[in-house]
Amino acid sequence: MNQPDPDGAIVCSDLVRVFSTRGIEVQALQGLSLQVDSGGVVAVVGASGSGKSTLLGILSGLDVPTAGSAVVAGHDLVTMGGRERVEFRRHSVGFVWQQTARNLLPYLTAAENVALIAGVGRRAGRRRRAVVDELLDLLDVGDCRDRRPRELSGGQQQRVAIAVAMANSPRVLLADEPTGELDEAASAEVLAAMNHVNRERGTTVLVVTHDATVSDHVSRTVQIRDGRTSTEVLRRAAVDEHGADTVVAEEYAVLDRVGRLQLPDEFTRALELRDRVRLALESDHVGVWPSDDDRDTTEAR
Repeated sequence: MNQPDPDGAIVCSDLVRVFSTRGIEVQALQGLSLQVDSGGVVAVVGASGSGKSTLLGILSGLDVPTAGSAVVAGHDLVTMGGRERVEFRRHSVGFVWQQTARNLLPYLTAAENVALIAGVGRRAGRRRRAVVDELLDLLDVGDCRDRRPRELSGGQQQRVAIAVAMANSPRVLLADEPTGELDEAASAEVLAAMNHVNRERGTTVLVVTHDATVSDHVSRTVQIRDGRTSTEVLRRAAVDEHGADTVVAEEYAVLDRVGRLQLPDEFTRALELRDRVRLALESDHVGVWPSDDDRDTTEAR
């Protein structure tokens, strides 16, 4: 297993992205902050319109934020010029789309698709062939090397797409809804493949999705709501009281630098929290109650 790339971190601070259409401004990102350590595997989850795809467009160098800062693999995405942006997209970041047609050329075999990108990275012929073999074997699709995309299953297509994205050894792998068109079994295979790439290459992996079940396959899940990070779930291995291995998931609210946080939807619904809430500072926690004194004062912590 390779060590994480020390320059593979993602650091975003107070990102704002405003789109203007017919004189109407829409804020897709409203001060979003996010940090992913080098070698991490993170899923960013959010409903349609939450801002997750806008975030991915910025992190991949396809878009520029209206305000805020974003640094990926040592590149300042706000200030870098056109030439650096091209080099960044060729060598520092790999990308996997949801739609296979955007990942693979239909008239090339799996091996030829990977070799094409390795060629763009100016790899010599012998080294290029070695890279193709290594990646297809790493993603467990070596037996598909001579097949074209239409001859592959959806899961195989996406694993070949990961190989294509890794052809120039990027520090960061980004994926936009990579399991959106797959069944549960194929989705698990693709997510396992991304984890395998992370372990074997030390590549930072960020997956953007609306599918909450993806979070079961990563150690950290970041929830986006209304253009901001709202909550995080961290998972760790543990041993239960019977001595069996288990996974413990703990949910955290994200507190921004001015003290704002978003409570999870299921919390606010369960306690019917709305408009305003009553707060109390205790010795070791903050109490949150509905503002109506006649209602149940069950504490939300």
